[in-house]
Amino acid sequence: MNINEVTSSVAEELKLFQERYKTVLHSSNTLVDKVTRYVLRQQGKQIRPTLVILGAKVCGGVGDVTYRGAIMVELLHSATLIHDDVVDGAEMRRGIPSINALWKNKISVLIGDYLLSKGLLYSLENSDYRSLHLVSEAVRRMSEGEILQIQKTRSLDITEEDYLSVIADKTGSLIATSCAIGAASATDSEEEIARLKHYGEFLGLAFQIRDDLLDYTGDSKKTGKQLGIDIKDRKITLPLIYALRQSDKAEQNKIKSILKSSKKRSVRSGEVIDFVTRKGGLEYAATVAEGFADKALESIANFPESPARRSLELLVDFVMKRQH
Repeated sequence: MNINEVTSSVAEELKLFQERYKTVLHSSNTLVDKVTRYVLRQQGKQIRPTLVILGAKVCGGVGDVTYRGAIMVELLHSATLIHDDVVDGAEMRRGIPSINALWKNKISVLIGDYLLSKGLLYSLENSDYRSLHLVSEAVRRMSEGEILQIQKTRSLDITEEDYLSVIADKTGSLIATSCAIGAASATDSEEEIARLKHYGEFLGLAFQIRDDLLDYTGDSKKTGKQLGIDIKDRKITLPLIYALRQSDKAEQNKIKSILKSSKKRSVRSGEVIDFVTRKGGLEYAATVAEGFADKALESIANFPESPARRSLELLVDFVMKRQH
């Protein structure tokens, strides 16, 4: 399955979204305009704006508020990716040089700030207060999730509960917000908005666990990132958390000594991958992801059958089967 099968029910709406998004990104400042045009080249599958549009369609229909919500979500998502690349020192983004690799950190941070402020102002200018409130809450959660991850990674004491809290905030919050903004643009039913939001939250959790699994099992040609890169970056994810939990103190100390040393991490990440595989970490994480995928589907089961609801169901399947 490819993403076009998922988005086919909103293909026309996505075209209109892209046209409006380009218009909003345009700046009279030549450098800002040059960099934001490059941002457009870096665009991925546009899952979040797709979810805004699908959320609206499931709850009634797509209107101008929906498109504005989709634009705001994409501006925020792009801003966070630019800031993430600065924090991580990433040289590449989706197969092409990252913005910080081309324009250095200062310009990158400022462009991220510009996109975020552009999204917030865009909402205020159009009095989209509900969307603004939802997005502001997502920004807070994403920031807190990132800080908690840094805090726990330093001490190497991250539990499964901590990990799920981090990924719910870092990934789930914006996906949930996308669904809620879409729903709120089409209905006043708080129950329907909540159901879509729950769908997004569970989808985000499944998405991130699957993404973390790819660090152990993925094809680097497809994923665009080297196998074991999370380990080298000292990111402790669910497969490793489970494997450590299944081990005695001596094994835990051996693996933690590798994680603590950047030199050891760079040459012995394969050892950590073997350890996680041997301890059943991959199977455990896959089972947890399946559980969240099932909860996502349950959240939308009461909506009437429609092409948009089918797309939301297909998206869960796409997330669970993706290889990159």
